[in-house]
Amino acid sequence: MDSQKLSVQPLTKGAFAPYGTVIETDGAQQISINQGTTTRFDALAQIDVAYEGGIPIISLFRGTRRSSPIEISMLERHPLGSQAFMPLANHDWLVVVAAGNADDSAPDFDRLVCFRATGSQGVSYDRGTWHHPLLILEESQDFLVMDRSGNGHNLDEVWAEDMTAQIDL
Repeated sequence: MDSQKLSVQPLTKGAFAPYGTVIETDGAQQISINQGTTTRFDALAQIDVAYEGGIPIISLFRGTRRSSPIEISMLERHPLGSQAFMPLANHDWLVVVAAGNADDSAPDFDRLVCFRATGSQGVSYDRGTWHHPLLILEESQDFLVMDRSGNGHNLDEVWAEDMTAQIDL
């Protein structure tokens, strides 16, 4: 099985735009609420879950660190809804995404992109975006996750047949 080294780049709104939205307060509309005691950072990302009758849910995911080097040999996508992750602690974490192959039936493992998100950045994967499951850099880390619940097939997983990528931190 072939292996490629995957470089890690900073997570920015522009670089991540083909895959979804970066959730962060930088540049967000700020609204003073609650008699001036709270700042609302408004509409940081949209949640796309209504397709085929889905409903929005909020969950807590507790991730554990994978062994180094981190092997990337599987990606998943959610064809019926977006999925947003926001860390609940100020620890960096990794986001691995890829474009789909020619007919979008699987990810293009030759076009993997790895971003390093700060502990104050979340991501909202667009509906159908190929991504790796949660990748954390601490022993354990919690995330608030907003995604879709409802009927229909909303999880595709594809394993690379002859190749993996490694992230060596």
